[in-house]
Amino acid sequence: RTNTIPLTKELAAYIKEEDSQRERIITQSRIILKHSKSAIYSIHRGEFKQAKQLLDDAKKVIAELRKIIKIHPHLQYNLDNALEEYAEASCFYEYQVNKKIPSFKELEVDPINYLGALSDLTGELGRKAVIEATAKNIKRVEEIRSTMEEVHGVLLSMDLRNGELRKKSDSIKWNLQKVEEL
Repeated sequence: RTNTIPLTKELAAYIKEEDSQRERIITQSRIILKHSKSAIYSIHRGEFKQAKQLLDDAKKVIAELRKIIKIHPHLQYNLDNALEEYAEASCFYEYQVNKKIPSFKELEVDPINYLGALSDLTGELGRKAVIEATAKNIKRVEEIRSTMEEVHGVLLSMDLRNGELRKKSDSIKWNLQKVEEL
């Protein structure tokens, strides 16, 4: 019998390889998520060296996974949550250490993951504001509130429609309100 579909064996090999790489991305994404979350906890405890090491380790894993994504670009969605968490942790680190928030280009993440990270960052900033208020560092609380207002303004300026990013953006209002009540 003649095979009318060309390169069937190559297609099957590609699918098998892709499935293997998808599993690798999922497994390695968990490491990125874990390192990023641990970095955030370290930052809250003032353990900046530990946080930096965790973020550097996550960045190395991201670099390896990007090589796979270049070959299998449609597997990107398996990495997106981890990239968003990494961006959030990196923004929190830079804000706490250098009083700045890096751009999505500096972090090498796409704008959607970055905007999600900024939204989530306001939750961490809110927690930090509570710590600062407890220590009676009113100036620092005001700086944090100002940064949260800036993030809120950026997301408000976007036409986000009614997706996941819009829900995250809406949560900024509540995080900001909590800090204002401090």
